[in-house]
Amino acid sequence: MTFQLPFPKAELDRRLAKATNALAENNLDGIVIAVPENIYYLTGLDHWGFFAAHVLILNRDGEMALSCRAMERITVENQVTNAKFYGHKDHEELSNYVHQAMKDLGLAGKRVGIEKRSLFLTARHAERIQDDQTGVQWVDASGILDDIRLIKSPLEMEYTRKAAHAVDMGTLAAVEAVHDGASDYEVAAAYHSKMILEGSEYPGFGPFIRPTSRLGEEHTTWRGDVFRNGDAVFLETCAAYRKYQSPMGRLVYVGSLPKGVEESAELAIRGMKAICEALKPGAKAGDAYEAWHEVAASAGLVDYHRHHCGYLVGIGFPPSWTGGSMVTSLFPKSTRK
Repeated sequence: MTFQLPFPKAELDRRLAKATNALAENNLDGIVIAVPENIYYLTGLDHWGFFAAHVLILNRDGEMALSCRAMERITVENQVTNAKFYGHKDHEELSNYVHQAMKDLGLAGKRVGIEKRSLFLTARHAERIQDDQTGVQWVDASGILDDIRLIKSPLEMEYTRKAAHAVDMGTLAAVEAVHDGASDYEVAAAYHSKMILEGSEYPGFGPFIRPTSRLGEEHTTWRGDVFRNGDAVFLETCAAYRKYQSPMGRLVYVGSLPKGVEESAELAIRGMKAICEALKPGAKAGDAYEAWHEVAASAGLVDYHRHHCGYLVGIGFPPSWTGGSMVTSLFPKSTRK
């Protein structure tokens, strides 16, 4: 059996060049990276071990060092070819190894960014890392690498399409499993089985399966509810291929459709088409929201507003399919291009 790395060297080299350019543009000599999606983007490291803090240090010359638990050495040696490993024992401080890696990369006393928005870099780790005793000028560099991940390469688009195929097939299986007397356990099992058999890895989030009685609970899922005729079942699903996420949402009615559902479905489709037409080079995210809201207003929903009408996805590790601790969304008046 052979293990194929998710990204060829040429792909990683292009990403590394973009990252070092971002350092130069932000007048940084280096950056301490703590967002798992960014570590994966630059190294290809793919495992569940990100629950414990990982730190990737990058200097402007493109040299990298990865510090995490020493027990991850074999995984790192098997998967990471472009960063030196600094593994700490569980009774040792991560910060000590980060400081040594920074010195080895010539970053002592330099201007260094740190990703403060990582879900996994605790305040304790961050404080100890920034207490480096070498005169480093620390800068909040959150978002610098997130931004360079927004535009996908052809390989990334191929991976996303594979995830989209798996979520299509899995969701169809989930829909088929919804009937009077079915439990959400059955629906969840049908979804996972088909999604995985169609080539998906574990997704970064969800899926969320819940009945009408819990429809407004944004992030709760199956727990043993039994569906009955007349219920509406919300399916918010996702599949992933090489960590590229593809979420999907569907509303399924048990038994017959309520009056007016066809019109609502048509309105939703028109809204999605308006968003897609507004998403073009040079346009702003807020333009897409306005296009969507114009469709809603045309149906008499002038006062209906949402916190956003969509968001960007890409690489995602649990507990997120949006690619980190922040949601990059199509929200009202957003100026993001």
